[in-house]
Amino acid sequence: MAEKKTKKKYDIGVDVKAPENVCSDPKCPFHGSLPVRGQMIEGKVVSNKMKNTAVVEKERLRYVPKYERYEKRTGRYPAHNPPCINAGVGDRVKIMECRKLSKTVAFTVIEKTR
Repeated sequence: MAEKKTKKKYDIGVDVKAPENVCSDPKCPFHGSLPVRGQMIEGKVVSNKMKNTAVVEKERLRYVPKYERYEKRTGRYPAHNPPCINAGVGDRVKIMECRKLSKTVAFTVIEKTR
């Protein structure tokens, strides 16, 4: 008996909830063949005007010894936004490092947190 091979690849090696929507994007870590590794960053989507790409901003505090105070710094990360997740502006998301997908994109969105 031959078993049917279905394209259900939801385990990406990280403890995140798989998206309910299904997509046919080859660069999706859940439904395509994109492996994720390295850093996991949590931030807020500030732009999703590019096709399948979102800009995620992460705020951090840096101590300034001279003034004995903290200052806010922000880092911006362009990340691939798969159609099954489709994060919008203002969403809190988790992104994870992957291979370079374009000149600037080296992260992919893996989960909407809030």
